[in-house]
Amino acid sequence: MDKKIFRQKCLQKLRQTEGHYNRALDHRVALEIDRIVRAHRPESILFYLPMPLEVDLRDLINRYRRKYKIFVPFIVKESFIMVKYRLPLVRNRYKILEPRKSHLKIKDVDLIIVPVVGVDGACKRVGFGKGMYDRYFQSLKKRPTVLFVQRVKCYTKSIVTDSFDITADYYITPEETLYRGRNHDNRNRHTRGRCGGRCRRYRPARKSRP
Repeated sequence: MDKKIFRQKCLQKLRQTEGHYNRALDHRVALEIDRIVRAHRPESILFYLPMPLEVDLRDLINRYRRKYKIFVPFIVKESFIMVKYRLPLVRNRYKILEPRKSHLKIKDVDLIIVPVVGVDGACKRVGFGKGMYDRYFQSLKKRPTVLFVQRVKCYTKSIVTDSFDITADYYITPEETLYRGRNHDNRNRHTRGRCGGRCRRYRPARKSRP
């Protein structure tokens, strides 16, 4: 299977989920994001504003605005820049909501949440094929913690991605969460800055009894 065929299969799977259960699926993803964010304690987070097939995290964004610095993409040519999340939101040429452009230059962020179409065995992203996130990552000076999110799991153990495709630390779906590396509790030591390493099932540590 190549990337193009895998993308088509994932898109077909995503389109089949459209309906009344999306809000419940999105809520499960948001709960898992919240657990991981509280474990990592970032100061700044890059979210996204969703298209119809993507997990809608706007409730989580509004809840986080008082606790973290929240940014979202603002599309510029074939990539995007980070801008502070603020109202009002307007639709761009891709019909995606975004704030108005800011002249404040933000170069780095601690944690980034990225929508995906599918994920391969190297924990790398298959998107819609425009390459915006790949170009954006090339501009970063330091690698953030990366969370892939998806409304329905579309994962292959095969490697279908290219070297320039971005890699996740966590892949979150309503069904389960996968992580990359040997130890999901220590991202800096085991995975940050490294490409490769297959996805593993993420099991949060149990709380000790009093």
